Amino acid sequence: MSFYEHVFIMRQDLSNTQAEALIEEFSGILSENGGSVVEHEYWGVKTMAYKVNKNRKGHYAFLKTDAPAVAVKEMERLMALHEDVMRLLTIRVDGHEEGPSVQMQKRDDRGDRGDRGERRERRT
Repeated sequence: MSFYEHVFIMRQDLSNTQAEALIEEFSGILSENGGSVVEHEYWGVKTMAYKVNKNRKGHYAFLKTDAPAVAVKEMERLMALHEDVMRLLTIRVDGHEEGPSVQMQKRDDRGDRGDRGERRERRT
């Protein structure tokens, strides 16, 4: 079986519990087809860079899975047909990283971002 990472965006007018229920529904689809969800994260409601289906915001979810290609294709097919899912992205990876994703880490835990230089004084 292969390792995959999935990110999908759901409509903004869903409640948090409805978004979590959708995550569980798609996890169940993978399980029925011989795959398993290693970890899932609900990132919350975030503002998108541009409107998607007349929505400016959306519920973001992230899944780390270990599944055969058939199970992933079936889940993607059902996500594309579901009216509450606006966008989805699936990436095949060599292995899953331990710990939370970058989105779930605190700003302080992201490490040193380097020297940004001195702020320039405004000339008036």
